[in-house]
Amino acid sequence: MKRRNYSIHTVKNYLHTLRQFILWLDVPIEAVTYQKLTAYIDYLLDRRLQPKTINCHLNSIRRFYSYLHYEEQVALSNPVKRGCKLRLSRPLPRHLRDQDVLHFFSVIKNCRDRAMFMLMLRCGLRVEEVANLSLAAVDWRRSRLYVYGGKGQKDRVVFISRDTYDALAAYVRQRLSLRVKKIFLVEKGIYKGKPLSVRGIQKRMEYYAKKAGLAISCHQLRHTMATQLLNADAALVSIQDLLGHSRIKTTQRYSKVSNLKVERDYFKAMEEVMKRTTMNNNFT
Repeated sequence: MKRRNYSIHTVKNYLHTLRQFILWLDVPIEAVTYQKLTAYIDYLLDRRLQPKTINCHLNSIRRFYSYLHYEEQVALSNPVKRGCKLRLSRPLPRHLRDQDVLHFFSVIKNCRDRAMFMLMLRCGLRVEEVANLSLAAVDWRRSRLYVYGGKGQKDRVVFISRDTYDALAAYVRQRLSLRVKKIFLVEKGIYKGKPLSVRGIQKRMEYYAKKAGLAISCHQLRHTMATQLLNADAALVSIQDLLGHSRIKTTQRYSKVSNLKVERDYFKAMEEVMKRTTMNNNFT
């Protein structure tokens, strides 16, 4: 995985899931059968793990056995057969209504927090991308910023709206340190002046969500941006590029959520249909 340049976080996750499997086993690795694997799936289900998490376990095990077979030349069969995974539901992305967005930001008075969440709402940044954002990544003159090492280690360029520009500039002007490269820093306590962690940002979201009385997460702000852009007639391929999606199919899920655009398209098309129908009726 390191040779393929996977992130440290991904490698740790794979090792963690493999460790759980190895500790659970009561037979040698070479003796694991498909029946033994199904027993492990039942064990994970009894622990009330989500189907997506269980599939991650299975993927780790499958890749581990492939590694043993192809790279270590161990004579064994892979117990994780093709198609051996749990079916997943495909819930639609949850976005905020315009009035909820206004209410949420009305309770945020802190410059740093406002800038962080504006970057999620207007630029579509993930929480990890906000935590890793550096001063050098912001192009103030052209109102854009560079996202380095995003999901899948992909870089991309996103643009900064006027209100986000103002919020970010207001924070940078009163920022605690000029020597730390990352933009968002801890403001209180023993870690004051240190980069704010992903969990730290999530805790701020939890605080404001409770204060506003809304069920909201950082990722929902990203979903909200995509939905708002689609409702404003932005091209799907442009939204894909801004969000950093590898496949257009992922971005197309927002089309099912974007009822406003569907509604406009329906009535516009139906007007044309009714015109033709009316003409036919008159002719008849």
